[in-house]
Amino acid sequence: MLLLGQIVQALAADFEARLLGPDDLQITALAPIETATAGQLSFVAHPKYQSKLAQSSAGCVVVGPALQALALERGAAIVVDQPYLYFARITQLWKLRHARPAPAGIHPSAVVHERARLAAGVAVGPFALIEEGAEVGEGASIGAHSVVGAGAVIGAHTQLAVRVSVGQGCRIGQRCIVHPGVVIGADGFGFAPDGGRWEKIEQLGAVRIGDDVEIGANTCIDRGALGDTVIEDGVKLDNLIQIGHNVHVGAHAAMAGCVGVAGSARIGAHCTIGGGAVVLGHLSLADGVHVSASSVVTRSISKPGLYSGLFPIDDNASWEKNAATLKQLHGLRERIKQLEARPPAPTP
Repeated sequence: MLLLGQIVQALAADFEARLLGPDDLQITALAPIETATAGQLSFVAHPKYQSKLAQSSAGCVVVGPALQALALERGAAIVVDQPYLYFARITQLWKLRHARPAPAGIHPSAVVHERARLAAGVAVGPFALIEEGAEVGEGASIGAHSVVGAGAVIGAHTQLAVRVSVGQGCRIGQRCIVHPGVVIGADGFGFAPDGGRWEKIEQLGAVRIGDDVEIGANTCIDRGALGDTVIEDGVKLDNLIQIGHNVHVGAHAAMAGCVGVAGSARIGAHCTIGGGAVVLGHLSLADGVHVSASSVVTRSISKPGLYSGLFPIDDNASWEKNAATLKQLHGLRERIKQLEARPPAPTP
């Protein structure tokens, strides 16, 4: 539980927020605007949701200036220019006050090599394995059944959840969050054809991950073939993403679930890639490129902006008609070229 006044005061250094309501209102939980009750705090970030605001029973709501009057009609409010960002910081504050961090120390069932180096305050969970030459920074936590490979480095205050695998020689920066089932540093997909069979190309690089990166559950980041696969500072990756070998992802890029990035692609800083989208190998996306969900990026993009490459959904009968027409486009193109090449008919 926190008091409203405590919340506003804790964030006062970063936000100019106005509390319009009692300082001593007790907040027992954070909740969605639709279900929040009298002791709970919620938010509305956009005016299009004002109907939900009017009907809400939340004890207090975080809103922007445009919704101040409507918010006050129903109770207490915190008014701030960036309500979505403000509420994000509230969630961080709430977790900091209420979470139960893993206690420092090594669980009796964990295996830590005698030549691994663990800084002060490290927590190592049950059945975790830390191999020879690995380094784990101050205050980091290694979840149950996780593996930190030989010579790998885990930065200070980084959290590996359960069943995370960090391969040999890979590096993760500080304050990262790595969710369950993530695999960092598996071999990239590299094979040379040899008379009808495949010859493995050994993957001799590693993976380098910067600070403040978050990696969703069951995402895989392959090690490089020769150089390293690189994920720069502040990148956010959703669940079930595949990052191929030697990919370079720029700072503060974000990718939604099921994105696939093929080998040696370069994703610029502050790019976003929607769920299920694919970036083909060896392509480059400039800084600030935003790719719509389910798109397939088949060429490099040199200018920032929003890009889409998908066929809109439709009822099946209409889709089949459009698909049949699409197949005829090449023939129609050739016919048009022939017509354009004909000399003009003489005028009468």
